[in-house]
This record gives sequence, structure tokens and C-alpha cells, in this order.
Amino acid sequence: MFLKRRWASTVGVLSLCTALAMPVYAAEPVTKTTEHHHDNSISGFIDYQELQKSLKQIAASSKGVVQLDVAGQSHEGRDIYTARVGTGDKVLLVQSEIHGNEKTGTVAILNLLKTLSNNSKQSQQIREEVTVVFMPMMNPDASEADKRRNSLTWSEVVESYPQLAGAKPSWNYLDRGISQSYDYGANPGFDVNRDFNPNLDYVPKAQDFPGASNQPGWFINPESQTSRDVYKSLQDEFGNVDVFVDLHHQGLYYVDGTADPVTLSLSAQFVPDPSTPEGAKYAEFADGYNYDFSRQLNLLAYNELQSYGNSKFTNISLYEQGLDLPGTALGTYALNGSGTVLFEVRGQTQSLGQKEKGQLVKSVERGLSGIIEGVADGSVEQLDPEAYEDIPLTAYRPAF
Repeated sequence: MFLKRRWASTVGVLSLCTALAMPVYAAEPVTKTTEHHHDNSISGFIDYQELQKSLKQIAASSKGVVQLDVAGQSHEGRDIYTARVGTGDKVLLVQSEIHGNEKTGTVAILNLLKTLSNNSKQSQQIREEVTVVFMPMMNPDASEADKRRNSLTWSEVVESYPQLAGAKPSWNYLDRGISQSYDYGANPGFDVNRDFNPNLDYVPKAQDFPGASNQPGWFINPESQTSRDVYKSLQDEFGNVDVFVDLHHQGLYYVDGTADPVTLSLSAQFVPDPSTPEGAKYAEFADGYNYDFSRQLNLLAYNELQSYGNSKFTNISLYEQGLDLPGTALGTYALNGSGTVLFEVRGQTQSLGQKEKGQLVKSVERGLSGIIEGVADGSVEQLDPEAYEDIPLTAYRPAF
């Protein structure tokens, strides 16, 4: 293996280089202030302006190692960034904050960018083998409002897609009631992570609405469109996106058979295997689907975290299995040939705030470092995918 030491745990702090010349990026929108809607402090996390500042500082300090680009704009006009590092032919796409109340992944991405772009021999070796494209805070409107969903309304969707006039709003649109401490009756929006479609060229059709959780989405949100466009551009450049990692949060759960609170859950399974009877409706994607590789990738993260011995870093579980979610980014990209990994960190902001932030961020960093390193040095190929099935499941209650 390239790295004898865990490079994600040795992240240095970049000095503030405000005097450095910064590249020119797309114009920034007027900031829209949203009233805070729960009592938990989240000031320790990164907001949108801090993200922009950090990304530009990292890119400038890297002297060309990190390529920073604006990939698209959110519904409210905020720039969605990609930060690319490495020149290898193994391609990894990592995104965070598709849900705006799930914030640790963005901090972990910034820390990893600093490490991957430094001058150490380890980082240089990794950059020669892989190309890593990060999409931090890819739903910035939801992040700024500290909520799960964006603020796009169904009437605005119909304005953009007149063929949907008369169709029922999609099932992932919420325009009533309180959810996760946020009033969507006052400010409706979409769960962007249900808006993906395995047909990356799909055009919305009225007959496909309102849809359901076990059916594809529609690419009607600018945030999902941007993720899709980045993915397609990487396909065009490299032929395939080898790895896709999506960084999320979940509830407060337990490692099955124990009283240990889950620190992080992992998963490789989001749609049934297209080569099986259960996945027959996805048969056209069977040639590219590689569940074994996805399981091996998850094992890289699991094994890296288990290597820390008797600590909360070993409280890792397997997320719910047997899913059929083609409208998620993970389901869509798995069907398009990517090995996929889900990170589900303990607690969202409305339930945990910034409590345990340091440890949770470090868990994501270390899990991601295990994946990047194992793909770079090829050790992922030596893992037995069946060992994935030995990862303990998630439980809703502790065992006594």
C-alpha cells in the first residue's frame, strides 16, 4: 500500500493567504437570510460563504494541483462547485450536503482537499493514480437554511417544463406541515436526492408523475441536474466514473446486538441487481452494474475505521439493505456502472447540532481516506466482497 500512516488524520491548517491572487468565478447571488428553526448550535459547521472562501484559498495555495470550477447554480442562484485533484485514470466522485441539515461531509471534504493537494510523497503518489472530484455542499440553498429540502416550488417546475401542466406534483415535494423542525408549509421544496434517473438523458414526462420511491426521478431540480452533468462529463472524459460516494446523515441508532451508538453506517446496495429476477426492470443496465466492487469499496472504509481499535470509530454498521431506490444519486450512478458507497453519519442538525462534530467529521475523513487509498494502490481488488455481509446491521434500539 502507498500509505503507511493514516494521512487523513494529519491534516494541516492552511494559512490565510488573502493576498494571493484568486481566479475569477461566476457572480455570487444576493444572500437570502433564513430564520434559524431549532435550538441546536451549528456555528461550528461551514456555511456557504466560508465554503467559497476555503475552496478558493485551497485552490490558490495548491498552485494548480486543485482545479476549482463552478459546475452549475442552485435554485436560488448560488454557485455549485467542483474541486478536482489528481491526474490518474481511476475516477472518484464524492458529493456532500444534498440534504442541507447533513453537514459533516463538507468539512471532511475540505480537510481531505488540503491533504491530497500537499507536497508529501504519499499525496503525490495518490494523485498519480486517481482523479478525485469533490462536490461539497451541492445543495447550498438547503444548507444555508439548515433544512433537508431546497426551495423550488411545483409551480416553478411547471414554468420550466410546460408539459407537466396538470400533472400531480412529484411524491418527493413537500408543501405542508413540519418536517425535521422545518415548516415546509411556509416554504415548500423538493428532496433533491429523489430526483435522479438511471437514464441520464431523461426528459420529464407528465405520465411519470407523481412517481414513487421505487421509481426513477426526473432531473427537474437544478442541483440534481448539476450532479448529473458533472457525472456525464466525467463519463465523456474517462469512459466511466469508477467510484461514487455520497455523504449523508441519519437518525440516532445502535450497532445491532450491542448498546453502542452508531457513529457511521455504510452501504453498497440501493437497487436490486439487474441480473436477478428482483432487478429485472433494470436489465438494460446489467452489463455495467458491479455490486461486488461496491461491496469491496465499503469494506475499504469499514476496515480503515476498524483499524482504530477500541473506540467509537469502530461503531460502524450496515445501513438498511434490500432497497429499491433508483431515484437516488447512488441508485442511478450504480446502474450506470459506478461502484457506490453511502456514508450515513450519526444525527442531523435538528437532533444533534454540532455535538460530536469533531469525531464525526474525522470518521468521514478516515473512511474516505481508506477508499481513496485502496483504489489508488489497487488493494481494493484483494478484498473478499462477501466480507461485506459480516458488517453488523443497524438497530433502532440498544441491546441489553
